[in-house]
Amino acid sequence: MSVRPAPTALPELALTPGTAFGIYVHVPFCATRCGYCDFNTYTAAELGGASPQGWLSALRSELELTAALLGEVSVDTVFVGGGTPSLLGGEGLASVLDAVRANFTMAAQAEVTTEANPESTSQAFFDEIRAAGYTRVSLGMQSTARRVLAVLDRTHSPGRPLQAAAEAMAAGFEHVNIDLIYGTPGETDDDLSRSVDAALSAGADHISAYALVVEDGTALARRVRRGDIEAPDDDVLAHRYELLDQRLAAAGLSWYEVSNWSRPGGECRHNIGYWNGGQWWGAGPGAHGFVGDIRWWNVKHPNAYAELLADGRLPVADFERLGPEARHIENVLLGIRLRTGLPVAVLTESEQSRAGRAVDDGLLTRGGERLLLTDRGRLLADAVVRDLLDD
Repeated sequence: MSVRPAPTALPELALTPGTAFGIYVHVPFCATRCGYCDFNTYTAAELGGASPQGWLSALRSELELTAALLGEVSVDTVFVGGGTPSLLGGEGLASVLDAVRANFTMAAQAEVTTEANPESTSQAFFDEIRAAGYTRVSLGMQSTARRVLAVLDRTHSPGRPLQAAAEAMAAGFEHVNIDLIYGTPGETDDDLSRSVDAALSAGADHISAYALVVEDGTALARRVRRGDIEAPDDDVLAHRYELLDQRLAAAGLSWYEVSNWSRPGGECRHNIGYWNGGQWWGAGPGAHGFVGDIRWWNVKHPNAYAELLADGRLPVADFERLGPEARHIENVLLGIRLRTGLPVAVLTESEQSRAGRAVDDGLLTRGGERLLLTDRGRLLADAVVRDLLDD
């Protein structure tokens, strides 16, 4: 017999005027589990009877409760992530967007993104979600090297992401992102160069590239601990970052956040909302949200999520209220990663002094009244933030 989870009531929420508002929808389903992934995802064997249909019904309930709680609000962006949203199929993803529209007003020219794994897409899939109102697709390619895909436990063929990108553009998508991972054990410079060139040849207007991180509790972490493969090397990661940045810049894609590059107009507005201190509702199992000064997160398992909503309760596991100090830390942490940089005025006197030392060290530069990461500073962005905030 299942144990019904105890709900946590959110305090009163007040939207901060003048900031972007987005909705993130978490789809927790995956066909297989990638060895490096520590996201809140479940394969069929782990679901304990939960189904996409039950999840969608619960999602509709959460969005109804959300709309009643927040009142009239215009949605600037929607991002459907996972997990593997494309496992819902075109009809399922259309139903997700229908549920958002049924409860919220969509802003004019709203950005609507879904993530998709190439092996669970087709031309018909892209045609259907484009007709439903999706404006942007993010495809997980990671690499074109078979041995790299094998280490990452990716199941698609090296060429399938490129076909999927072509299908998305044929369906009318002007904005297509391709995700890359660099620094996988066994990867070579040539492997990464070929992957970048393939992504560019596909016509994507946005590339996200992330250094491989070995997360505790993952299959990859267990392999590293056993000595089956080596952990990523920091010097190699820095070199690979410089390599891909040079190739993307030469092709006309500019970085606008440390791990993201785009052609003009191809930036992901939903993620920019996160980095600029915007607000969003996180819907779905394990999703996080942030409104006013309250950050919360939902219960993780789809069954627990559905049970709470069946009782007419928001599926909140817990929340925290961010005070001025916590907000300041997040503003510095996120803002410094953007190409537009960080206003000097947001820093305390002692932080400005430390920023001056970072300028002297060639990690930051002044652009008017803003602090900007240098090329070298991007390689050490986390350390730059730690030094700025270190009292």
